[in-house]
Amino acid sequence: MKKRVIIAGAGGRDFHNYLVYFKNDSQYEVVAFTATQIPGIEKRVFPKELTSGKKDIPIYSETKLADLVKRLRVDHVYLSYSDQSHQQVMEFASRVLAAGANFGLLGTKDTYVRSQKPVISVCAVRTGSGKSQTSRALAELFRKAGKKVVGIRHSMPYGKLIEETCQRFADETDFKKYKTTIEEEEEYQPWIDHGFVIYAGFDYKKIVQHAEQEADVLIFDGGNNDIPFIKPDLHIVVADPHRAGHEITYYPGFVNFLLADVIVVNKVDSAKKKDVEAVVQNARTYNPHAKIILARSELVVKNAELIKGRKCLVVGDGPTLSHGGMSFGAGSIAVKKYKGRFVDPRKYAVGAIKETFEKFPHLAYEVPAMGYGKKQVSDLAATIHRVPCDVVVDGTPANLKRMIQFKKPLVEVDYELGIKAVNELQKILRKRGFL
Repeated sequence: MKKRVIIAGAGGRDFHNYLVYFKNDSQYEVVAFTATQIPGIEKRVFPKELTSGKKDIPIYSETKLADLVKRLRVDHVYLSYSDQSHQQVMEFASRVLAAGANFGLLGTKDTYVRSQKPVISVCAVRTGSGKSQTSRALAELFRKAGKKVVGIRHSMPYGKLIEETCQRFADETDFKKYKTTIEEEEEYQPWIDHGFVIYAGFDYKKIVQHAEQEADVLIFDGGNNDIPFIKPDLHIVVADPHRAGHEITYYPGFVNFLLADVIVVNKVDSAKKKDVEAVVQNARTYNPHAKIILARSELVVKNAELIKGRKCLVVGDGPTLSHGGMSFGAGSIAVKKYKGRFVDPRKYAVGAIKETFEKFPHLAYEVPAMGYGKKQVSDLAATIHRVPCDVVVDGTPANLKRMIQFKKPLVEVDYELGIKAVNELQKILRKRGFL
């Protein structure tokens, strides 16, 4: 008898785990996926064209998990999404066990895809730690050395899955081609702005095969705090001292922390000294062989003169502000640095943005740029237009002005890895023979 399995995910790691581990193992039958974190993603099926049984696999809301275990006679439930506290993981496991199934997690041995080209992975202990700026800095180092770099992004397939197994982004026209969300564009836009090609999707064997054809080096740009999908030759992990202690209390961020060859303690210019020291001490305790780099997260602000003395509405990265647990981001740091005044947007929020504020009460002075679909983008625009402010400060990596017609002056805030940290990374790459 085949073991009947539910894969619990959030639209990414779950599908990858199915393709690389469960699909071709005759002892398992995946009877359902459950979905959470991303609004509306459960209203789909995993298409029969991609399954071993040549039939659609239904996707349900995770809220139905206990009933599904009993109704579908499930033997095993595998947790396959990230950015969960250790407490949350065990609460989930306990619900699975109470429903009568076994609980499982898959490790790196069974989920890595291997490449013939050198692979540098950049992952984190929490979402919003600064992975992408680190990835871009590495890409620039390789480009200056005359090597062609292609980025590979953590999976974010939020649309029609049959169309999203392997996606290549080279310019903004590809956003329209693949009907991307704000969350996707936040990750792809900076790569494109710097002139690099980035791949995404969820069939990483296919993605690696395509990316290898146009690259000397692959950089895996991780998502949330997930572990790499591709086996790295060098594993760089970014830690955030604004959330000191989370590096050892979140899944699978702690796995990254233990696996890291290099730990970049980011944002040392804006974090408290004691919190930086706490992260460094944890690194020395739990991963004494890792190289530790202290890094500044340097603001890049366009039209900064518009901030001083003005009433500022800050828009921040949705995932970082929601399940990432942060209450502020680069936009807020810019407002403080250039002496602006914060506007509280909560009472002006509508629709999905209002629901996000209610779900995550730690939020106060930043509007989370939730944009997983047209309705959320519409609610985001409506919220922004309702807030009585002088200027909008955009701290997201996405190009929001391409999606929203702003009625107030817009200040765009970006960030780059500090030059001292970049130089340290360059030394490591040279020492290990990558440059």
